[in-house]
Amino acid sequence: MKIVVLVKQVPDTWSDRTLRADDRTVDRDAADAVFNEMDEHGVEEALKLKEAHGGEVTVLSMGPERTSETIRKALAMGADAAVHVSDEALHGSCAVGTSAALAAALRTLEFDVVVVGTEASDARVGALGAMLAERLGIPALTGARSVAVDGQTARIERQNDSGYETVEADLPVVISVIEKINEPRYPSFKGIMAAKKKPVQTLGIADLGLAADHVGLAGATSEVVDFAPRPPKQKGEVITDEGTGGVKLAEFLAAQKII
Repeated sequence: MKIVVLVKQVPDTWSDRTLRADDRTVDRDAADAVFNEMDEHGVEEALKLKEAHGGEVTVLSMGPERTSETIRKALAMGADAAVHVSDEALHGSCAVGTSAALAAALRTLEFDVVVVGTEASDARVGALGAMLAERLGIPALTGARSVAVDGQTARIERQNDSGYETVEADLPVVISVIEKINEPRYPSFKGIMAAKKKPVQTLGIADLGLAADHVGLAGATSEVVDFAPRPPKQKGEVITDEGTGGVKLAEFLAAQKII
């Protein structure tokens, strides 16, 4: 079985994040870069499918040069090879442009299953799996809390408001997974050393047959028009309860239109 798993490097949610003044995109150099948590679950599920059915796992990621750190971690976890889509023209791509670039990269690969995390912590669009499936013309099984492959059929359990439902589709297929599906493994020392020798192919937009004005800021379907820093936290009002504290609290909540 040939499995491709998508991973993304994102700004650490515990870091102070801001936008660049020149083009109002995320300033990724201003924050620590980390492996998108949901994608770690995707890598784990891809490796479990490989362990159950044999084959190979290829990591696919799009991002600047430093994204190689995240790719190497996925390889250290046990993936076999990687493809890094990197081009200055991709800077500022929206979800539509990102899906176009990644779908083009997927067309250069052989795959039975594509595994993605349900969402990335920097944008939380939560639609990449469905967008890739639409571009590739294959089924999408989204929100998986468990995955099973039997022959040429993939089956998932998807949680909903009333319980869960079982959904299946013929291969090839795109599967997006949630964080409850598994517990990602830690890279071993042996895995970290082995990752240094695993092949990583780098592709630019010319390799993918993409025009520069269809991706990046030039092709984005949305943009940030303006932004301002969050105002500093102001000192709160201290009320000494002299028997009327409850009334003053209610008046404050009413003035804030909370009650």
